[in-house]
Amino acid sequence: MVRPALSRLALCLALLAAPAAAQQPPRAATADGPTRLFTGADLFGLSVASDPQISPDGKTIVYVRRSGDIMTDRMASSLWLVDVASGRQTPFATSGSSPRWSPDGTRIAYVAGDGDQSQLFVRWLATGSSARVTSLPGDPSALAWSPDGTRLAYVANVAGEGTTLGKAPAKPEGAKWAPGLEVIDRVTYRNDGPGYRKPGYAHLFVVAADGGAARQLTFGRFDDDGPLAWSPDGRRILFAAIRAGDTEREVLNTDVQSVDLATGAVTALTTRQGPDANARVSPDGQRVAWIGFDDKRRGYEDAQLYVGGADGGAPRSLTASLDRSVEDVQWARDGRSLYASYDDRGQRKLARVGTDGKLSVIADNLQGSGLDRPYTGGDFSVSRDGTVAYTGGDAGAPADVWVLAGGRPRRLTQLNAVMTAAKTLAPVRKLSVTAPDGRAIDAWLATPPTRAAGQRVPLILEIHGGPHSAYGPTFASDVQLYAAAGYAVLWVNPRGSTSYGAEFANLIDKNYPSADYDDLMAAVDAAIADGTADGDNLFVTGGSGGGVLTAWIVGKTHRFKAAATQKPVINWLSEALTMDNTTFTSRYWFSKLPWEDPMSYWVRSPLSLVGNVTTPTLVVVGSEDYRTPVSESEQYYAALQIAKVPTALVKVPGASHGGFTSRPSQSAAKAAAILAWFDRYRGRAGAAPAN
Repeated sequence: MVRPALSRLALCLALLAAPAAAQQPPRAATADGPTRLFTGADLFGLSVASDPQISPDGKTIVYVRRSGDIMTDRMASSLWLVDVASGRQTPFATSGSSPRWSPDGTRIAYVAGDGDQSQLFVRWLATGSSARVTSLPGDPSALAWSPDGTRLAYVANVAGEGTTLGKAPAKPEGAKWAPGLEVIDRVTYRNDGPGYRKPGYAHLFVVAADGGAARQLTFGRFDDDGPLAWSPDGRRILFAAIRAGDTEREVLNTDVQSVDLATGAVTALTTRQGPDANARVSPDGQRVAWIGFDDKRRGYEDAQLYVGGADGGAPRSLTASLDRSVEDVQWARDGRSLYASYDDRGQRKLARVGTDGKLSVIADNLQGSGLDRPYTGGDFSVSRDGTVAYTGGDAGAPADVWVLAGGRPRRLTQLNAVMTAAKTLAPVRKLSVTAPDGRAIDAWLATPPTRAAGQRVPLILEIHGGPHSAYGPTFASDVQLYAAAGYAVLWVNPRGSTSYGAEFANLIDKNYPSADYDDLMAAVDAAIADGTADGDNLFVTGGSGGGVLTAWIVGKTHRFKAAATQKPVINWLSEALTMDNTTFTSRYWFSKLPWEDPMSYWVRSPLSLVGNVTTPTLVVVGSEDYRTPVSESEQYYAALQIAKVPTALVKVPGASHGGFTSRPSQSAAKAAAILAWFDRYRGRAGAAPAN
């Protein structure tokens, strides 16, 4: 990645603002015009690029543009074409996702809504004509063209029959009876986002590129998944699935599978204990690359890039010495190297990796499509001539489309230029932090656009989830909203965070929360010592794993004026038995099952510290959260009420864990609720700061 240096970031922010704004503080809204500060309404004006797919000849990029739609209160997805040479954009489809070029570059397949379901469409670029090529089953994903361009493979769900127990009496004609019984017998019976699972499994299909009946390739009581990879001769397709052992009780044990199109026979190319997926076949068909790791039942493992024979034999890791987790991979046309992305110290990078393991970074400013918080991310694709399309940027705006050719990165889109020119955004800089044990900890600090030089301001500590994930110096609407309200915002990658190697991430293995608390407090102290933060006006918030740590923090110290814990785990005993993947928590984050050693779960639960809490604490959760279920937040709210700690419970209607801020109005309202809670206690006299 080509992440701009801090001086370049400051310059970029200055250029995006109008010249007058660079010399004057932002003004509040008046009868003469709107405010230059970032507001909740501005979320509807944001656009973000994702999934950039470059044509085989490297001349055109099709990408997904997500833009706020104020009438539907959603981020609507459309497809756009970008000319690589000129940067000129043209609309491709008013709605759609997952665009994929045909091998000859004459057509683009994509997914778009059609009635109640999504279907697969193909557009012929020469004529501009589109045709729907699938009917039922709907909602296709993981699209992949055959090498000769005659067929498309995809994954779709096949409905099944639900389990029944007994039989209800016969219903009289015209009678209005209650719905029938629902019988649940699967280990994982619900998923965050989709909700309660319907009977059936996901399988592979293939359809002619110009339409016709689709053929189902895989069967059985297994869920098959992409991405899909065709062999160069078009005779087999590689995918990922758990098809061995007690599949219902496996968690991270996918294998690379191969289905023979002529016979339908499925063969496992990998068999170790651990996840193997994202398979890619080399251009000559002689080798297969994939991403995976040996599952040691630790909280975190680096996903490594492997290469083996066409049958997966003699695998060897190309990134064993990298000590970073590989996110995605594609073969170079010459077959002697691959392109791989990975996170390094809070920034996603793209590198070329030789089959000899030699690695060279070619871009370091990849940026993801998230908007509310500054998580790492980014997508890329590679043309036959080695031109790379990717999503990139910095803290000044959401992700744009970039291109890398001849070793030089170039930004092709500026989707938010009009918005950023009308706003004075919070400047972002890196903050040097040293943990109590001497470890260097990465942190970033955004300051209010209205802050005068040398002025101390209230500070919000914003904690990432996971806990095995990472923040970085990228755009985040929550950060901008908090800063516009007069708060400095601090985000940190404490121990346990990814992008710093397996040893750093596993410092909290079977011991979370623990010393990550000390890293966060050291970062707060650094922001105070820096002269930015007002030590008497400290606030803390975070979601998911950050919600866990927020609740943990107010149970350990009284130094914060107020807190807002978002979608937290409060009681590990109940979370382990009610989350959407109930076999995960006890397998990877604890050494024993809940009933075998309940105290190990309890002593790491924020609920155990409620008796120490005096900090006014807001609790926020999505009403359809199945990852850290609503019952977790309700337990904490009830406990705080019983303990007479000032609290309130905020539910985001219809929101899942992963879709917590997917509706712009709810994202803005959630941030406004947190700010209103903090403003209620901002500047008030309180308990003396304590460590």
